[in-house]
Amino acid sequence: MTSSTAQPGSAQPGSAQPGSAQPGSAQPGSAQPGSAQPGSAQPGPATPTPAAPTAQASAPADRSVSLTLSRRTGRPIRHLADLCREDRRAVAVSLGLPAFRADQLSRHYFARLLDADTAAQMTDLPERIREPLLAALLPRLLTPAKTLTCDDGQTRKIAWRTGDGALIESVIMRYPDRATVCVSSQAGCGMGCPFCATGQGGLTRNLSTGEIVEQVVHAARALRRGDLGEGNRRLSNVVFMGMGEPLANFDALLAALHRLVAEPPEGLGLSARGLTVSTVGLVPAMHRLAEQRLPVTLAVSLHAPDDELRDELVPINNRWPVAEVLAAAWAYAERTGRRVSIEYALIDGVNDDVPRADALATLLSGQLAHVNLIPLNPTAGSSWRASAESGQRAFVRRLRERGISTTVRDNRGREIAAACGQLAAEPAQRRGLR
Repeated sequence: MTSSTAQPGSAQPGSAQPGSAQPGSAQPGSAQPGSAQPGSAQPGPATPTPAAPTAQASAPADRSVSLTLSRRTGRPIRHLADLCREDRRAVAVSLGLPAFRADQLSRHYFARLLDADTAAQMTDLPERIREPLLAALLPRLLTPAKTLTCDDGQTRKIAWRTGDGALIESVIMRYPDRATVCVSSQAGCGMGCPFCATGQGGLTRNLSTGEIVEQVVHAARALRRGDLGEGNRRLSNVVFMGMGEPLANFDALLAALHRLVAEPPEGLGLSARGLTVSTVGLVPAMHRLAEQRLPVTLAVSLHAPDDELRDELVPINNRWPVAEVLAAAWAYAERTGRRVSIEYALIDGVNDDVPRADALATLLSGQLAHVNLIPLNPTAGSSWRASAESGQRAFVRRLRERGISTTVRDNRGREIAAACGQLAAEPAQRRGLR
């Protein structure tokens, strides 16, 4: 593939810059293929577009950042989760049906967790109208391509194939007191973080709101059925930490958040405080999310306290450096009252020394923040490894000595490549996803 450079403030075919529209991704707050504005209708399938080349974007003060893009495919078909209640009702009317039929179908989907495969249980919908209503509002968006389990069946990773052939993954984790699903917001990722398997693979396209929500509904359904064992069967937490940069798909993300917290028939009825949105630091989109005043947790993937190292570990730092990212995070905390989670992957001999723990503590002192340390998970093609136990303990000890709330993440699913940074860790052919 060829490379091209885009000047700040200009659009160029085959290039992308943070904050501008780009093939296969979206400017925060702009309309995009495969997503729907909250309250707007989404058109049907679009003709697939050609492959997008690798893109490089200029940044202020000659700070350049490379974003990896790859094949972009067609737009997903419309799903009721893409639409607000009024638009769903309008679709029902367009079929010659009473508007309340859309409410009935939405309630079956969000409250009873039914889909087209269990349509026979929708007994309040006459058989003669089920097929056209399902075709218009409840099409199949995701097909399971492979499912892996570990932790005595309490962790499950599902590889999904979308209607246009893109591959995404989500992970369900059941604990004694809660159940969490980690969902993807994009097929692939264009942020290019070298220690993350998804970032190494490049970006295919944004997911639609329906494709995001469907991952969550599937998890809720699987838990309710007892597929992950006895005990807690209620989905309580959703973390946008799967494949992709959620804030690069802002419109679809925002619509998905609204669907997840709205009560049936409008949405799934989850608590906003159980939702976490992760970002590498797309500053304008962080401010836009704060303006929504949704009490969701913001997780910032920081991974280094200094620009020199973070430029290497998180390439978008070349565009929005540490100080700007953290300023946006503190503004978010002030606006929402929610503590910000600082995600920090501990990499042996790279970012796990005590002086960097001190530097991190200085940045976070007095702020509404919590540090979530993540021992680096192995990925194919990476020579980096997790910090030694002694180094991890020293890093944690120094942060706590400095008064910083700190935990070390339980890396569920590492053996099935379902842990942080491992999604899509193997090529599709090696995973049997042909």
